[in-house]
Amino acid sequence: MLTEQLETAGFATQVFHKGATALKFLEENHVHLALLNPALPDIDGWELLQKIRRMTLGPAVIFLSGLKLPGQAARSLDLGADDFVAKPHDQDELVARIHAVLRRSETAGDSRLTGNADLATGVFLFNGAEVHPERLELVFGAGRKCKLGRKELGILYHLHANPGVIISRHSLIHAVWGVHADVRSRSLDQYIAKIRDAFAGFGRNLECFRTIHGIGYWYEPAPPREREGKKSRRA
Repeated sequence: MLTEQLETAGFATQVFHKGATALKFLEENHVHLALLNPALPDIDGWELLQKIRRMTLGPAVIFLSGLKLPGQAARSLDLGADDFVAKPHDQDELVARIHAVLRRSETAGDSRLTGNADLATGVFLFNGAEVHPERLELVFGAGRKCKLGRKELGILYHLHANPGVIISRHSLIHAVWGVHADVRSRSLDQYIAKIRDAFAGFGRNLECFRTIHGIGYWYEPAPPREREGKKSRRA
């Protein structure tokens, strides 16, 4: 019912019934706002709120609760929620509150996608593909394209901005996730694998992007003449 109400009001929605699944989605995608319910099967709603608030570029959050608990509104706001709505709620009021929170978020600079890229970042080339930050897309030409997660975008942008130099794991993680990110995390490897799979899916190898084991990564785009020569030979 709530999903239908929000979609009727013009919002694109994604529903998750477990906190862990929702958190993973938020880490990998650009989301403007999250509606949180405290009664989740795998994690306390307030604990999930704190995890979201520790994200470098997390969404705005409205706590939506049907529990009759004293002080829950104050607790939610103290932990970082942007608003609190008690159930049962009025549909028009909820939509108005969502719009108000989104306006405040935009004013606060919610255009950022990662620690190093935002919606205003211009289109750039990576290994012959166009990277479109505003659409979170990789475009390979002839209408061939695929979606790109926020973290993959940040990784590609940092490599693109630092060609021909070895980039340490620490510096790449800090650039994309923020200076407080856990540099011991293996999440970076998973996102690198996603990037390689995306290019491989369109028949593009990534010889220009190498892993320097024990140190970090290296990216050297092919010179324009070399790229043109390869196109001519294929023709």
